Amino acid sequence: MAILKLKPACKDYPWGGRRLAEEFGVEYDKKILAEAWILSCHPDGASTLESGETLADYIKQHSAKILGANCQNLRDFPILIKFIDAKANLSVQVHPPDDYALIHEGQLGKMEMWYILDAEEDSVLWCGFNKKISRDEFITRIKDNSLAEVLNEVHAKRGDVIFIPPGTVHAIGKEILTVEIQTNSNITYRIYDYGRNRPLHISQALDVTNFNPIDVRGENYQHLAACDYFVVDKLILDGKFLSEARGTVDEKTFLSIVIIDGEGKISCGDEEFSYRKGDSYFITANAGDWKIKGTCHALLTTVPPL
Repeated sequence: MAILKLKPACKDYPWGGRRLAEEFGVEYDKKILAEAWILSCHPDGASTLESGETLADYIKQHSAKILGANCQNLRDFPILIKFIDAKANLSVQVHPPDDYALIHEGQLGKMEMWYILDAEEDSVLWCGFNKKISRDEFITRIKDNSLAEVLNEVHAKRGDVIFIPPGTVHAIGKEILTVEIQTNSNITYRIYDYGRNRPLHISQALDVTNFNPIDVRGENYQHLAACDYFVVDKLILDGKFLSEARGTVDEKTFLSIVIIDGEGKISCGDEEFSYRKGDSYFITANAGDWKIKGTCHALLTTVPPL
């Protein structure tokens, strides 16, 4: 198969809502649906094919060549893509870089980006600090619950792209719906969690936090977002002036297509699928020409060369 339609792994974290089930068609029978891991080979939540086989097992069975030459020397499957529905504020947290994570956690660290799908008028994100602080001030503010005073607050709006490099203290605020594209890791060091009685990781956070302000808004004129780990492009078809898009998947990388909105047909070679809002497709490396026809708002993700 050249096109794989994926079913997500679902998470019921306490801050989540129900929009992913109600608006994006994600099947889940629990009351809370916080995250849907729509492209994942991670053991904490692997995406599955319609047959029930995990994407990770499919790749093992059919050789790593279906990932492409850009992935051949990588330690693990490179990326993880998820929908996030923040009904309440997420924890204030930080992710480690690769070198620290491999030593202390046995897996990669985490670089991530957010593409904001929807947000209330007063919804905010927190990304990095609004001034340079010291390690001692960081510890003091954690203890007296004043850390929010030095966090960089960003008013979220639809279409925003936010980059979160390792070491950046961050949190998604309530009533925000987003796509997160990240390295294939599930390491989170929680610093503050609104009294939810989950473990905190202050010692590890002190080891990896960048105490300097950074610019977290993504601006890349060739792509929607690009870094060493992934390249993301946006595709818009209005069904009137533009109702078809074509491309080619060569031997260098696979292609992930996430349908944020719309409906139509996606094809590659003799294979064709109907798509709708919330669908996730994986096109194997060297699959050749593909085509999307209909209306859509989609994110296309590939892996760049090392």
